[in-house]
Amino acid sequence: MKLLLKSGLLLITMVLGAVSAVHANEAEIKELKENINKRLPPNTALSVKTTPVKGVYEIMAGGQIMYADKDARYIFDGDLIDLKTKKNITEDTRGIVRLSALDKLGENNMLVYTPKGKVEHTITIFTDIYCPYCRKLHDEMPDYMNNGVKVRYIFVPFKGPKSVQTSVSVWCADDKNKAMDLAKGGKEVEKKACDNPISLHQALATEIGIRGTPAIMLESGTLLPGYVPSAKLLQQLNTQL
Repeated sequence: MKLLLKSGLLLITMVLGAVSAVHANEAEIKELKENINKRLPPNTALSVKTTPVKGVYEIMAGGQIMYADKDARYIFDGDLIDLKTKKNITEDTRGIVRLSALDKLGENNMLVYTPKGKVEHTITIFTDIYCPYCRKLHDEMPDYMNNGVKVRYIFVPFKGPKSVQTSVSVWCADDKNKAMDLAKGGKEVEKKACDNPISLHQALATEIGIRGTPAIMLESGTLLPGYVPSAKLLQQLNTQL
């Protein structure tokens, strides 16, 4: 009986300790939000959460990721890395931000290539019509279609007005995919104009820090800068299963 009582008391103590810690974290997060709001422009979208480092909190403000103590006296901007596990904690948060931005844009505002069979994976590619490595990547589209990978394109016309116009013409074509194939193959596409999401694509690329094309985003939110051969990327996608 005494053993049962001691076990029960120990369990209650552990539960109360955990509840107390949660309330302490919530109180510190509330305090930090109040302190940081005094230093940020009004109406800045703000979220705060704990990190594995005691006393250090992750702040996401307008898409920017920072870290601070609860008083918001000390703030640093950089990657938080667990050297024991080699895990980049900040990159995980960036992935969440990227996926949220993609969801906000919506697949209906992307140019999509869908395999005929079951979709096993989805990748999102930031592309410029006239980028040589983007064209090389597009040449491998059959590899993705034959392996159940849906490819979603977002236009980032870094190469100037001609790239912008061709991107718009592709989007406004009666058959977007056929027009994209022609443009990526170096052929002329009929000049067209219509309501299009190209400016939204450019704003999204700026928001999540796309600085060059191609850039490939995986389902996890991981961003791969530059061209990746289809065989290597397919292997990476299948390894994630």
